[in-house]
Order: sequence, then C-alpha cells, then structure tokens
Amino acid sequence: MSHEATNAMPGRPPRLRLAIAIGLGLAVVAVVAGLSLRTVESHELTHWTDAQLTPTVDVIAASQLAGGQGLTLPGHLDAWISTPIHARVGGYLKKWNVDIGDKVKAGQVLAIIDTPELDQQFEQAKAELVRAQANVRLAETTASRWQNLLDSRSVSKQEADEKASEAETARANVLAAKADVDRLAALESFKQIVAPFDGTVTARNTDIGDLVTANNDSGRPLFAVADTSKMRLYTEVPQSYAAAVRSGMKVKMLVLGHGGETVEGTLIGSSSAIDRSSGTLRAQFEVENPRHDLLPGDFAEVQLSLTPDPNTVTVPATTLLFRAAGPQIAVVGKDNHVVLRDVHIALDLGDKLEIDHGLQPGDRIVDHPSDSLAQGDLVQIATPVAQEAPHAKQA
Repeated sequence: MSHEATNAMPGRPPRLRLAIAIGLGLAVVAVVAGLSLRTVESHELTHWTDAQLTPTVDVIAASQLAGGQGLTLPGHLDAWISTPIHARVGGYLKKWNVDIGDKVKAGQVLAIIDTPELDQQFEQAKAELVRAQANVRLAETTASRWQNLLDSRSVSKQEADEKASEAETARANVLAAKADVDRLAALESFKQIVAPFDGTVTARNTDIGDLVTANNDSGRPLFAVADTSKMRLYTEVPQSYAAAVRSGMKVKMLVLGHGGETVEGTLIGSSSAIDRSSGTLRAQFEVENPRHDLLPGDFAEVQLSLTPDPNTVTVPATTLLFRAAGPQIAVVGKDNHVVLRDVHIALDLGDKLEIDHGLQPGDRIVDHPSDSLAQGDLVQIATPVAQEAPHAKQA
C-alpha cells in the first residue's frame, strides 16, 4: 500500500526544473555582477580620494633677466648751486630790490641794511686812527730830539731809549687803529646784501623795517638764490646694481608735469659707499636745463640701463612664501615633490621680484602656494587651459 503511494507521487516536471535552474543561474550572475561593480566603485573611490589628497598646483618657469635691462628708480633734482643768504651785520632792513623769481647777476644788490650802531663804531674807529697818527708824529719828534740830546750828552741813554720805545709803541697803535678801521669798513660793505653768483631768487624772507640779526645761522635766511642753468640729479641705486654705476654713465629721466619728455643725464660722481640704513649707493648726475623748466625739488623717474647679473632671475611676487625660516619659494622637482628653496631678494619691483640666490633659470616654481605646502609634499601639475581646450572640442 505504501509502495503504491510512493510511486503515485509524480516527479517535478522538466520545465519547472529548468526554470528553477535558470533562476538560480541568474541570481548567481546578479550577485557576481554586483560584487564586481562594488569592487570597481571601491577602486574608483580610492583613486579619487588619493587624487584629492594630492594638491594640484600651478607652476611657472623662473626666467633670466634680459640683456640691456632697464631699471626705474625714484630721484630728485637740486639746483647746480643753491645758497641761503644771511646777514653779516645787524640792523634794520632799509630796502630790498628783488623778489622771488627775479633773475640776478653776481654782485647785484639784493637789499640794504640800516646799521646806525655800526656806523658810529666806524666813525669812532676812524677818529682813533687820526689820534694814533697824531701821537706817532709827536712820539717820533720827541724821540728824535732826545737822540740829539743824547749826542750832546745832555740826557742819559736810558731816557733816549724810552723815548724811542714810545715812538715804536705809537706806530704800533697806528697799525692797530688802522686794522680796526679796515675791519669795520669790511662790515660796512655787508650793509649791502649782494648775489654771490648768477641765478634766480627762490626765497625772500624779510621786509622793510625788519630787525636783522647778524650771523644768525639758525634763523631763516633773508634770501635764497639758486643757479638752475644746470641741475643735479640724485638717485639711490640698490647695492646689487652698485657695480654697474661707472664714470660717464648715461641715464634718462622723466619728470612729472613735463608732458612725458625725457631728459638725459650724465654721471658725475657717487658716494662710493653703501648706506647702511637703506642698502643703496647715492649717485649724482648732471642734467642740462637750458630752458630753466626743471625746478629744484622736482621728483623724477630715473631710467638706468644696466647689464644684468647672469645668476639673477625674475619671478612674480605671488610665488613668495614668508615663514620663520625667511623668504622661500616652492620649486617642483622632477618627481613632482616640493622643494622649499631659501632665496635672497635682490630687488623688489612690486609685482615682480629679482632673486640673486636660491633659484636657477627654468626652475618650475609654484605660483600662489598654499600656506600648508611643506617640504617634500607630492603635488600634481595643473593642466593649462590652452591644452584642455582641444579635448573639450573633441568631446
């Protein structure tokens, strides 16, 4: 009975078994595909994460200074000769003959000082000279008479010598009185304030009736006169370019307010010493000024043509790092690892820097480096926009 029941249970139909097998196969394929996709996504995520950890930097090449390099420096103009004129005698200003801007000749009278006290001293000195001359005549006559008396043995030799000595003293007094008269006469000549050279009056700091104090160097001068037929141009040359300043050197100068006209100057000397506070050499140039349109005190842009140092390179100021170790620049090596170079700035031109130590022409320099960039960091070079454009068009 049981045997019949067992035989009576029919087996699974072939179609059902096939469907189950297909389903199991599809499930296995789906699992394998899912695992493969998961693995690929994991690898991509790892690669993306690694890429994010490696900073991308823009690099530029350090360039050597071009030949015949031009250097623009600030400078200022001074008159060829300029002098303040003070009073040599005291008194009151009686008259002035010139004002600011007037052209004057050497020896021309600028003003006259009234000196009543000096005039009285001069008259007194002349009277003392006359008295001294009268005394010497009397002393000489007396000495001559006593010499005659000595010859007749009427007086002693001692008395005759005393009279001769008195005559010598009287003659000395004449010389002293004459020297005093000459001194006061010289002071009398200083009542007239005269121009020491041909030039232009640049200042008048007095007026009629003003009390004038003699030899007052600390006070304001009565007048100032300047010779502007030629000008002196002064500029401060950085130490790194001091060797290029040589005798006969020519420069071009641009003065503000002169319509962009450039004027040439010739080197006539330098300080031959580096100023410790500024690290510069003062250079002096001669500039012709035939039209007298260049003025003392004018600011000028001085353009120097210099031979560059072969060891000096120029880089943008945006490449510089300021840290505790001093100024540094990040250079990318052949293996794309960062090397921080200590550099020395020869000249700061604002948007550009001239580096004379620490860099070589052609070095790959990181532009706009981040503050976190460190020695030995691995970086990747940003693809220039010009190189990405063709790929974008093909896409």
